[in-house]
Amino acid sequence: MDIVRARTLNDQELVDEISTARRQLYDLRFQLATRQLTDYSQISRTRRSIARLLTVQTERARAARTPAASGAPAGAGGER
Repeated sequence: MDIVRARTLNDQELVDEISTARRQLYDLRFQLATRQLTDYSQISRTRRSIARLLTVQTERARAARTPAASGAPAGAGGER
């Protein structure tokens, strides 16, 4: 899944997509272990998809946690 499509999902759809992608990764690893997997690139594509989805989820969590009118740009230091 590309990042643009991930950002259009609502929170519940995002959680569902993460769950589905993790299950798919589990299945791919199982196929790899049993030597049934023929396209090994599916594993890295699925991992990247999960990372994109988690990135969107983290962006939303940070946006909800920080005040909207803080005036400081995101990631401008100060957080440690």
